[in-house]
Amino acid sequence: MKQIKITDNIKALCPQLELGCLSASIQLQSKNDALWQKMLALYEAKQDLPMEQIKDIPAIASSRVAYKALGKAPSRYRLSAEALHRRIVKGQDLYQINNVVDIINYLSIDTGFSIGGYDLEKIEGDILLDLGQANEPYEAIGRGNINIEHLPVFRDAVGAFGSPTSDSTRTCITNETQKVLLVFLNFGGHTHLSQALDAAQQLLRDFAAGEELGGWRV
Repeated sequence: MKQIKITDNIKALCPQLELGCLSASIQLQSKNDALWQKMLALYEAKQDLPMEQIKDIPAIASSRVAYKALGKAPSRYRLSAEALHRRIVKGQDLYQINNVVDIINYLSIDTGFSIGGYDLEKIEGDILLDLGQANEPYEAIGRGNINIEHLPVFRDAVGAFGSPTSDSTRTCITNETQKVLLVFLNFGGHTHLSQALDAAQQLLRDFAAGEELGGWRV
C-alpha cells in the first residue's frame, strides 16, 4: 500500500480536504458493453441538468472554492468532474477509453468528485499531494504540456504525475496496466466519500475483475 500525504500548505488552504484511496489488481478491456450501458443511463439522467447548476453540485462547488484558495481559476482549469458534467449538458459524447477509465468517469459523474486514476506500477515511491510550481514540466493526457503552478498535484520520486484538472501521460492507465490506484479528492468533507469508495470497489469487481482491493482515507 502506497503512503500518501498532504502537504501542510495545502491543508492550511483547504482544511476540509480528504483523500479516498483505492488500489486493486484488474483486468483491462478496451470496452465493456454492460458497463457502457450503465454509463449511457447515467448520461441520460444528467442530460437535463441546467448548465448553471453544475457548479452548485456540492462536491464540485467545494472543489471550485478550493481552487480559488490555492490560487487557480476553476473556470480556466476545470476539475475533471465539472468538465465531464459540462460535456453531458452540452450533448457531447463521452470518451470510451477502457473499462477502468470508464469506471472512473462514471464515478466522477455520479458523485461529483474528481478522481485520479493511475497505473500503480508506474508510481515511484510514496506520494505527496503538493502545489504545482512555476515552469514545472507536466504533460497532461490529451492536452500536452499545461501550467500546473498553484494546481494541487500528486508527486512521487520522479515528479508531478496527477492533478484533478488532468492526469499525466507518465502514470496513465493503458492496455498493459494490471494494478491501479484511484484517488478521490474530497475538498469539502462530504460524507458520501465512503459510499463512493464502496461503489468503486463494486464496479471494479463487476466490470474489471477487481481483486486485492484495498481502500483507505487520508
